Amino acid sequence: MALARARRNETGFNYWPGFVDALSTLVLSIVFLLSVFLVVQFFLSQEVTGKDKALEQLNAKIAQLNDLLSLEKLGKLNLDDQLSQMRAGLASAESERDRVKGLYEGLAGAGGDAAGRAAELNRALDSEKQVSLRALAQIEVLTQQISALRRQLAALEEALDASEKRDKESQGRIADLGQRLNVALAQRVQELSRYRSEFFGRLRAILGNRPDIRIVGDRFVFQSEVFFDTGQALLLPEGRAELDKLATALIDLDKQIPGEIACVLRVDGHTDVRPINSPLFKSNWELSSARAISVVQYLISLGVPAQRLVAAGFAEFQPLDTAATEDAYKRNRRIELKLTER
Repeated sequence: MALARARRNETGFNYWPGFVDALSTLVLSIVFLLSVFLVVQFFLSQEVTGKDKALEQLNAKIAQLNDLLSLEKLGKLNLDDQLSQMRAGLASAESERDRVKGLYEGLAGAGGDAAGRAAELNRALDSEKQVSLRALAQIEVLTQQISALRRQLAALEEALDASEKRDKESQGRIADLGQRLNVALAQRVQELSRYRSEFFGRLRAILGNRPDIRIVGDRFVFQSEVFFDTGQALLLPEGRAELDKLATALIDLDKQIPGEIACVLRVDGHTDVRPINSPLFKSNWELSSARAISVVQYLISLGVPAQRLVAAGFAEFQPLDTAATEDAYKRNRRIELKLTER
C-alpha cells in the first residue's frame, strides 16, 4: 500500500486504493453482518424451536387449566351453596348470640342477687349443720328408744301368741254358744209359731166364716168397710164389736206368751189407688196410718198392752189386686192383723 501511495504521488491522485479499501471494508462488514445474521438466525431458530415446545406445553397447561376451571366452576357453585348455608347459619348464630347476650346480661344482673343468696345459703348451711348435730343426738336417743320398742314388741308377740291360743279356745266356745243360740232361736220360733197358730185358731173360732174377713198367709185381712166409712178413720160400732172379740183373744194370748218372747200384733192400714178427696186427710198415707192408729188405740183402751201393738200405714202401695175395677179397689181397702216378732 505504501507502494501504491508512492505511485499516486508520482502519477497524481489515485482513487482505486480507497475504493478497494472501502470495498473490502464493505465486504467485511457484509460478511460480518451475514455472520451476525446467521448467528442470530441460528439463535432465532433455536428460540423458535424452544418457543414451539413451550407453546405446546402452554397449550397442554391451558387444557389442564380449562379442566381445572370447569372443576373450579363446579366448586364455586358448591361454595355458593355452602356460602348461603353459612350466611343462614351466621344469621341464626347472630340471633342466638343476641339471645345468649341477653341471658348473660340477665345473669350478670342476677349475679349480685346470687351473691346475696349465696351468703344467705352459707348462713343457712351453718344453721343446718347445727340442726344436723342436734338431729344426730336425737337419732341416738331414737335408736335407744327403738331398741326398747323392739323388746316391747317381742313381749307383745309373746302376749299375742298367748292371746291367739285363748282366741282359739274362745272360738270353740263361741261356736258352741252359736249352736246353742240357734237351738234356742229355733225353739223361740217354734213357740212363736205355736202361739200364732193358737191365736189364729181362736180368732177363727171367734170371728167365724165371714166373707169380709179373710186369712192370707199369716195375716187376718179385714175389709175397711167393716171398721170405717169411706174416707174416714173413725171406728164404726160394728167394727168396735169385732175388735172387742179380738181384744179378748189378745189379752189371753199376752198372759200365755213369756215376757222374753218379743212378739207384737202389727195393724196395717191399706187404701186403694184412687186419690182421696177429703179435707181431713191430704193423702192415702195419712188415711191408712190414721185407720191403723184408730184400731191400735181402741185395742189399748180395751186393755191390750201397748207394747204388744204396732200401727203401720201403707197407703195404696201394697195392693192385693192391681186391676182397675171396683172389686179390686174393695179388696185393696183393708186392715191387716199380723202376729210377728218385734
